[in-house]
Amino acid sequence: MASVKLTNVKKIYGSNDGTRNADQVVAVKDFNLEIKDKEFVVFVGPSGCGKSTTLRMIAGLEDISEGTVEIDGEVVNDLQPKDRNIAMVFQNYALYPHMTVYDNIAFSLRLQKLPEDVIFNKVTNAAEILGITDYLMRKPRALSGGQRQRVAIGRAMVRDSKVFLMDEPLSNLDAKLRNQMRAEIILLRQKLDTTFIYVTHDQTEAMTLGDRIVIMKDGYIMQVGTPTEVFEMPENLFVAEFIGAPKMNIMHTQLTREGGKYFVSPFGAKIEVDGIKGDMLAKAGAGTGEVILGVRPEHIALADAAAPNTIPVTLEVNEMMGSELHLHVYTEDGTRLIVRVPTMDLSTERRESLVQGTKLNITFSGKVMHFFDPESEKNLLT
Repeated sequence: MASVKLTNVKKIYGSNDGTRNADQVVAVKDFNLEIKDKEFVVFVGPSGCGKSTTLRMIAGLEDISEGTVEIDGEVVNDLQPKDRNIAMVFQNYALYPHMTVYDNIAFSLRLQKLPEDVIFNKVTNAAEILGITDYLMRKPRALSGGQRQRVAIGRAMVRDSKVFLMDEPLSNLDAKLRNQMRAEIILLRQKLDTTFIYVTHDQTEAMTLGDRIVIMKDGYIMQVGTPTEVFEMPENLFVAEFIGAPKMNIMHTQLTREGGKYFVSPFGAKIEVDGIKGDMLAKAGAGTGEVILGVRPEHIALADAAAPNTIPVTLEVNEMMGSELHLHVYTEDGTRLIVRVPTMDLSTERRESLVQGTKLNITFSGKVMHFFDPESEKNLLT
């Protein structure tokens, strides 16, 4: 098992002679991270944010332009991938089509010239853990996508590597298989008890799999934290909108302070900030002025028109998600918001009445609000 440490790591595509030119692209910028032994860390972010490039630098598949990568205390910048004692699972499986499942899994072991009885024990043990024992004599073309991904994972498992790297391994699977494979990866992690670094653009995978999540944008780390930390206390507006499904609602409003209490006034309503969050705002030195207000869809409720401090909206789209409705609404000034409503909270008649153009009123409490600086976009409460 091993820890992984990245210090001031950069990846620059373009000129290799040390000069700067207009053709250079900085894909990863000053990346610093320590991953503990046996920790499961997920790199997540939109396409092009540098997460896969960072993983490939750890694996040795991409040269490191600046900085150092250490595995188990050893700097590996100049080591070949085969000498880093890592295993990697790719997005496209990368199986040999002419080989059986058994031979695909055994391939790297035969390169090491291990005895066939040792190879047999390792392959059959991995196949049993992954539930693919019945497929060992089949060729990859005879397998489903999920079964092929299990074979790719098995091929990595048998190497007894210090670090397990996975680059968007579930992105080619349908939604049902992704859910199944997520659960299997969690079980696999428990059985292998090794260090995992996992790359995905899917924040659901990140939240369910990772001990810690590294959220990236444009080559930079935006936040590192546990799933609970990044969801409940995003450090900036990007993280707040990226983590959570549907994404956090964003409103531009005024923050005022009266009699030692804070208030916000989105779309004409006047809502008092909860005491604890108000104390945090005071500690941060927040005063009267413009603020970006964030409220998650599950924290907004439908309200009666006669209730105080409600926000009038018009329903644009009603998405029936089974256990809940996603109501896409817009305010009088055209701001789009999303409201999550549990279906069990509404009668059948009420649900059927929620059609395009329906006038509604919404509200939220002062306990669920997030506040961001309109210029820096940093969370005022962190």
